[in-house]
This record gives sequence, C-alpha cells and structure tokens, in this order.
Amino acid sequence: MRSRQLTWFRIGLALLAGSVHAASLAWPFSLQAAWLLQLGLRRGQPVWWLQLLALGALAWLLECSRNMDSGSCKRGNWHSIALWGWLFATVWLAATFGWLFVAMHTYAGLPIVLAAMAVLTLAGLLAFYYVVACVVFAAIAPANRAWSAIVFAALWLLAELARGIWMTGFGWGAGGYAHVDGPLAGYAPWLGMYGLSALSAWLAMRLAQLVQRDEPVLTAQLDSGPAWRRRTIGLAVVALVLTLPIVYRMEAPNWTLPSGRLSVTLLQGNIPQEEKFEAGTGVRLALQWYAEQLNLSRSALVIAPETAIAVLPQQLPPDYWAALQRRFATGQQAALLGLPLGNSQEGYTNSVLGLKPGQMQAWRYDKHHLVPFGEFIPPWFKWFTAMMNIPLGDFNRGALKQPPFEWQGQRLAPTICYEDLFGEELAPHFLDQMQAPTIFVNVSNLAWFGQSLALDQHLQIARMRSLEFERPFVLATNTGTTAIVDHRGHIVSSIPRATRAVLVGEVQGRTGVTPYAWWVARFGLWPFWLLALGLVLQATRTRLRRR
Repeated sequence: MRSRQLTWFRIGLALLAGSVHAASLAWPFSLQAAWLLQLGLRRGQPVWWLQLLALGALAWLLECSRNMDSGSCKRGNWHSIALWGWLFATVWLAATFGWLFVAMHTYAGLPIVLAAMAVLTLAGLLAFYYVVACVVFAAIAPANRAWSAIVFAALWLLAELARGIWMTGFGWGAGGYAHVDGPLAGYAPWLGMYGLSALSAWLAMRLAQLVQRDEPVLTAQLDSGPAWRRRTIGLAVVALVLTLPIVYRMEAPNWTLPSGRLSVTLLQGNIPQEEKFEAGTGVRLALQWYAEQLNLSRSALVIAPETAIAVLPQQLPPDYWAALQRRFATGQQAALLGLPLGNSQEGYTNSVLGLKPGQMQAWRYDKHHLVPFGEFIPPWFKWFTAMMNIPLGDFNRGALKQPPFEWQGQRLAPTICYEDLFGEELAPHFLDQMQAPTIFVNVSNLAWFGQSLALDQHLQIARMRSLEFERPFVLATNTGTTAIVDHRGHIVSSIPRATRAVLVGEVQGRTGVTPYAWWVARFGLWPFWLLALGLVLQATRTRLRRR
C-alpha cells in the first residue's frame, strides 16, 4: 500500500474506531436480526466486546508505529500518533455525549452552529488527555510486548482519571461502562469502573499485539521464543482474565447481605422540557399530577424526580406544601421530592426533601456535584450562559457527605442527575458500616436530552455503581429511564419512556462493604494514581537507560 494511501487508511481507522467505541457504550441502532441480537447489539445496551475491538484498533495503530520505528517514537512519527489518538478520542467523546447539542440548541436556545461547535470543542479538548497517553506510550513503551501492554493500560487509566476528576470532572462515556454486562463485570466490586477501564485497555493492547505481525528486526527485541509459543501464552492469559470473574461470580458469595425490603413507588411525570418551568403549563400540570400521585400512593416510600416541583416552596399555591406535609405526617408512608430551595439572599440549591412521620422538619439533601453551565457558571463564561435560556442556572453546592434518609430500617443515599457518575464521591458513606447506605436513589430530569442515548447511558452508570458497592439503585426520572436495579446491576423493573406513568415495586436493601467500597472510602482513587504513575515512571526510567 502506498504511503499516502496508508496514511489515509490509518486516519480512517482511527475515526471508525472512535465511533465504534462510542457505540459500544450504548448501541445506537434498533436491529431485529436474531444473530445480531445474540451478539448483544440491542439499542441502548452496552457491548463489551465491541469496546475491546474499537480500542484494540487504536492499540494496533500504536503497535504499527512501534514496528516502523524499531520500538520507539522517532523521525517525527509522534505527530501521526497524536493525530490518531486525537481523532479517536474526539469522535468517541463527541458521539458519546452528542446529546448535549439537544440541551443547548433545542431547549436552551443556543444557535445551531454554536451548539455544535460547543460539543466538538468540549470533545476535542478532553481528547488531549488521550493524545498525551498515546504519545507517551510510543515514547516509553518497553520492547517486551507483555510489559508494554501494562504500560499502555496505566497511561490509559491516567487519562480516564484526569478526564473524570480534573476541572470538576466529566467522565461520562468512560470505557469501563461498556463492561457492566460483560465478563469483566466480576471485577467491579474489587476495582470499580476505573479498574475495568484499565483492564479493558490492557486486553485491547494484548489482542492487538497478538494479531500484529512481528517485523523481522524486532522479533528478537520484543520477546523470546517461537512466535507460536508467545501467541499461545498470550491468548491463555487473555482467556484467563476474561473467564476468571465469570467463575468467581458463579461460585463466590455476595460481599453484602440482605437487610429487609422496602416497597417503593416511582413517579415519572413526563413534563415536556419546553413547558417544565412555565407557570401556566408545565408547572401547573406537574403540581396537579404529582399531588394526585403522592396522595394515591400506598407504598412505604414514594419518590418524585429532580425538580418535580419546579418552583420554590414560597412560590407554591396557598396550602400546597402544608397539605403535602400533613399527608406524610402520620401513618406508615414517606416521600422524597425533588425541588429547588433558597432565596436571592442566601442563594439556591437543587435539592431533595424527605417527608416522613414523626420528624420536626423535612429531611434535606442538596446536590453536591453541580453541572457546569447548567447549575453553576465557571469564571469568564457568563457571556456564554447568557446566550442560553436555562432557568435557575447558578446554584450553591451541598456538602460532599450528607446524612442518609432513614426509613423503615433502610438508609437511602440520594444523588441528583449525573451525580451517580462519581462513585468515588459515594464511597465516603461506607467508612462507617453502621451508617452506610442500604439503597441508592437517583432523581433526574433527563428531558433536557430528549429521547437520546443519554437515558441509556445514565442507566448503565447507575448499574455500574450497583456492581461496585453491591447496593440496589432506584431511579425516578421525569421522562425516563425510571427503573429499579438490584445489587448485581440487573434491571428488575422499569417503565416506558416518554410516558406519564408510575412504577411500583420492592427493593431489597443490603448491608456490608465490597473491597472497592472499603479502599476507596479510605484512600479515594489515589491507589490508582500512584500505581499508574509508578508504572509509567519505571518504563520511562528503563527507556532512558537504554539510550
């Protein structure tokens, strides 16, 4: 293949691999062929093997580069490596959270060109984390392929950590979420999502190396022994990593124990986003429908979604709030309601209030991890948010660790909107086992994103948290997905999206602590940072010694 054709082939492969990587997190197409369904290609579902295939394509490009340059990044080839990494990551991220365009243009009124540029700019900037990972890998990767795959996994983990934590963090669409249904899911109670991302990167590189043809000059440098022996051992190790968690999940007991059942009613109001904050339409409809359902509910706990009541308590009709308080002041029922709180002097919060018998005042949770541009305005960006029609766009931040809502022997830890993306912020609740949550609750209003894949991706995020902590997760949303997820990440029940409906079910609470919850509660994600940085520094030191 000619040099120019080869260049365009590799660029095309990077673009294709990035789009496939995005599709692996939540398959975007509705296909009816039985053989495709058997492969897991169902709309909205993660496809673990597709994630390995896509990331493996990028790994293959990096391995090709190593072969061309005798195992190092020379002759300016780092420019090509940076380009492949940037194209892969930009397409992956833009396709993963392209639904931000719907929020900014359709509902916030940002001009179409600016909305599209905003999504691409965000994806392109975040992609540089992965560019650095790819270029550094090409520069320091050891000649031994087994060791170089570990270094690649460490660098990829650092990129995922940096994207998910730095500058408020936006780790949406991380590779680990593709494995909520795959064989690697068995590692989640030990390593969490970031650990799965690192494992998937290692597997992708090992698979790329196994299919990569050795250059004669490099054969002696990369490994010792016949090629067939190296590939056989490599395949055996890959197979072991994939099958070990499956056997473990079949034979090992749970890390947690049942702690009673709680009957719940989840309300999905399906209030159109364009009307949600309009007093004469969406607000009036929401107040009427939610009041009716709160009164009709017979479950022990009824949960309404984020900003189900879209106005401040002082703006409610006379006696509306007092009537709700009287409704849950006696008896055996409680409620969790999403609504904004505060005033112009003290500021506003995106909150959940809990009502139950026997309490002097309503229990309260204030959202901690706010959405940039949606709930707080970063410095120097007021001009940007001024172009969008976003109500209540600047909130105060709640505390990181807030007391759970205790009811009928259960401790419920709420999150609002995308807060369930940050498992490391849920972990501190598990420092004291006697006060650890028995059930996770998420209330959201995803109507901002229409019926896009954001709803499916959000559900997979909650399922991953269930796997990490072995806790059930209930999700009450405005337009979907409203669901009950058990402690193994399985969807127990859900209701159709874009419908005004009620989901009634039972949730099995859990006590106990997984290994992941134990170590992250005490050390945060620092063990990942230190281990990955240590591996990278060791590889760098080895490379410098050889020069």
